[in-house]
Amino acid sequence: MIIESIMLIIDGIMDIFAQGGVITYVILFIGIYGLIIAIRKIAYLKKISKVDTTEIFGVVTTAMERGGAVEALKQINGFKNPISRIISETLKIGYKNKTEVEESMEQIFIVEVGKMTKGVGTIKTLIELAPFLGLIGTVIGIWMTFKSLGVNPDPTAMAEGIYVALTTTIVGLAVTIILIPLHTYIQGLIEVEMDKIELATKMTNWGYAVVKIRVDSNVECALEALQEAEGVVNTRLISDPYANIKVSFKPSMLDKSISNIILEKCNVNAEITESKLRQ
Repeated sequence: MIIESIMLIIDGIMDIFAQGGVITYVILFIGIYGLIIAIRKIAYLKKISKVDTTEIFGVVTTAMERGGAVEALKQINGFKNPISRIISETLKIGYKNKTEVEESMEQIFIVEVGKMTKGVGTIKTLIELAPFLGLIGTVIGIWMTFKSLGVNPDPTAMAEGIYVALTTTIVGLAVTIILIPLHTYIQGLIEVEMDKIELATKMTNWGYAVVKIRVDSNVECALEALQEAEGVVNTRLISDPYANIKVSFKPSMLDKSISNIILEKCNVNAEITESKLRQ
């Protein structure tokens, strides 16, 4: 009984499309295409929103205490979402200057926003297009109706014209009604992710950083170069198996990377062995 009812419904739907003409199939194709785009977009946005921002920062904080920025970078690479990619760039301060970090963050932001919004414009276009195609079908149906009102009116042809006019209008509106809530839902998911990105950007505005570096030669010159550099708060020699200078600086004021500061003045290479950032 249930199977028979389902088959009757399917036959009725197929009859509607058969009687509605080519325009009905075009609208159906648009509807299916828009639905596929919407489902894929929702799946992608749900995937990248699974991990909460606070969880990512918890991992970063723990890793920073254990092994500094390098350890934090290793831990955060497992998340694979826009927030983790932006935070990973901010962890490179010291290895890069503030301008390089900001440019990298901006590039990542553009790429990630592009991924999130890809296809949304297409859905909106299909929403606007479907009822207009339905209107074209309505005009064709009315034209068919008036055409049948000749010297010898054909009731069957008149009914067919009215049928086409009503069918295309209904199908066009149905596609729009289905896609509009999906488009609104997708826009809401995107806004949530954008808020997370903005929060991550603010939370990674590091106020203080400490790095340990190793200079193989001309250590006094390197120490002097760092002391004179803008943004550097404190420098001192340390006794460490892997480093001989400890530097404290304000990331927002670092115009050059730590390595470049030493290289430009002393012509020696410096390696950052440990980096820790603080809010």
